[in-house]
Amino acid sequence: MPAVFSPLLSDKERNKLRHFQPPHGLGKQFVSRRSLLDELFEVNHIRTIYHMFIALLILFILSTFVVDFIDEGRLVLDFDLLVYAFGQFPLVVCTWICMFLSALLVPYTLFHLWSQNQCASSGHSTTYRLLFGSVFLLYQALGLGYLPTYVVVTNNFPPASCFIIILEQVRLMMKTHSFVRENAPRVITWSKDNTSPGPVVPQVSQYLYFLFAPTLIYRDKYPRNPVIRWGYVATKLLQVLGCLFYAYYIFVRLCIPQFRSISLQQFDLRGMVLCVFNSILPGVLILFLGFFAFLHCWLNAFAEMLRFADRMFYKDWWNSTSFANYYRTWNVVVHDWLYYYVYRDILFVSALQVLGFVIRLLLSIILMILDLQPGRFLWYVVIIQLFCNDVLFQTCWFSPTLSADVSEAFPNGCHALGFYGVCSCS
Repeated sequence: MPAVFSPLLSDKERNKLRHFQPPHGLGKQFVSRRSLLDELFEVNHIRTIYHMFIALLILFILSTFVVDFIDEGRLVLDFDLLVYAFGQFPLVVCTWICMFLSALLVPYTLFHLWSQNQCASSGHSTTYRLLFGSVFLLYQALGLGYLPTYVVVTNNFPPASCFIIILEQVRLMMKTHSFVRENAPRVITWSKDNTSPGPVVPQVSQYLYFLFAPTLIYRDKYPRNPVIRWGYVATKLLQVLGCLFYAYYIFVRLCIPQFRSISLQQFDLRGMVLCVFNSILPGVLILFLGFFAFLHCWLNAFAEMLRFADRMFYKDWWNSTSFANYYRTWNVVVHDWLYYYVYRDILFVSALQVLGFVIRLLLSIILMILDLQPGRFLWYVVIIQLFCNDVLFQTCWFSPTLSADVSEAFPNGCHALGFYGVCSCS
């Protein structure tokens, strides 16, 4: 039985962790590989499950048409729920364009200016780190944090439109952090060694590619496929559209009638229990659809258009026997970012596993609140459940063998966040 927290590190181990300095690029390794569902769907027996979901969608459509025809005397094809959910879409597009352009120009410009100042005046390197790091953090807090949220709240965006802005807000904040976090150690190393005429600063095209690439871990180069299969892209985008209509019919046939009847009754414990258990089936279906539409279809479509070859956006989470394994495998993209830039950095900088546990847990809760904010009250019930699950997941990270695993996985150590001016390991 693994312990909740592993034993405290000894002075020798803490000193070793504090002086780690691995070479740039030590971390997640990108390799050319297909998504797991693409491989599984080549098996006829597995593809049968996909066909069963399509058959269920057809039944939902027929059921909705028949009920609408009996109640209204005509076929209702206005899709009013979708129109409401994606309301104010032109303003959503304008907001996203402003967010994206700022994420493209501001972090890259700040990083480039900081790297040039590292070359010009090595005596004031710490001052420049604090200055540019503070400006960058201020941009993330205001430009990507406060302003998009202000637009969403002020204009009272409907759920789907709000969801788009909040997700893009979080995605761009994570990507800009990754860009700075991966490149700052190279400039710091150059400023100490002076082995080349100037620090290696990524090109704008490399940063632009990263902003669109389906990953949150920056690299100068990724494995690329030789050609773009446009038929594959069209298929994935059509599947995203199909999942959208699938979710629409689930809400229309299973959710709206349930909540409409509850709204007419006095809300008590009995009503809450019935509401929760009647929502389990549509909730599970929406979970499956969200996973398939975004983590498989949407990310694979963009990966194909960008010839991005590493398609491991998820693992076989459906075979998980614990919450720890489930949270590691159902969304590998976000898990990698949290692991490399939150947990591992805090662990190596502070050498305190408990602190890494607490901060990563709090950040996970904040991300869930941001992403689930469009759902208002009902999503907070989900947050409470996910919070309990996340506590179980976090405790599974800390086993008695963690210190040995860390030392084995990272024998050469790590750079601290020099760009931010927080600290510097040497």
